[in-house]
Amino acid sequence: MSNAVKPDTPARLVVVTGATRGLGLAICAALLAAGFRVVGSGRAATPAVTELQAESAGRFAFEPNDLAHTEGLHAWTREIVARHGAPYGLVNNAALGLDGVLATMHESQITQMLRVNVEAPMLLAKYFSRSMLLKRQGRIVNVSSIIASTGFSGLSVYAATKAALVGFSRSLARELGKVGVTVNCVAPGYMQTEMTEGLRDDRLETIRRRSPLGRLATVDEAAAAVAFLMSDAAASITGTTLTVDAGSTA
Repeated sequence: MSNAVKPDTPARLVVVTGATRGLGLAICAALLAAGFRVVGSGRAATPAVTELQAESAGRFAFEPNDLAHTEGLHAWTREIVARHGAPYGLVNNAALGLDGVLATMHESQITQMLRVNVEAPMLLAKYFSRSMLLKRQGRIVNVSSIIASTGFSGLSVYAATKAALVGFSRSLARELGKVGVTVNCVAPGYMQTEMTEGLRDDRLETIRRRSPLGRLATVDEAAAAVAFLMSDAAASITGTTLTVDAGSTA
């Protein structure tokens, strides 16, 4: 595989949040296949995480962390570096999507989504980018969503958090570009994941019909986009958003 690390080269480390299922787990698998070492995080390991660990020949580790507790992120990042080494890449994938009309949504839910979807990725990028600055190389990929630009009824706060990541990535790309660190977003479309299970079948069918490909994007396709942005082939790509939605926003 062209993106794979050569056997005689120490594998680069990538930290992936929200790694217990769905897209996050697929990102971990794609990065492992590309030759990276991976530290995945989530609130608790799942059977799928344990299985991936068993298959990874020691290149995948799971470190539990609840991103809602942002006050502990600095200490957590230091522990990751101490145990696994300084990361080459960071994938901010974890997100909370609470469905509800803004007028009736509780303030605590708004605060929780802002903390997990926006504040936590910013803090992780802040702390992990320090070693990237020292090494003058690195990759940061923030997982946004097509909802950031299209909107969706009942997901106004979620859309706002995903749009915030796009603006954050563009500006951070300018801050870190001078030392060879790239910052990008991947914006997946609707995929068959736990987050879309709440959508009625007719809603998903409408989305499928709008797609030029006549289908939804898959988690493996979105994960492949993340792995590409981590690769040397994407060295000149920064400050942009790569959309993976089977063409539904075309």
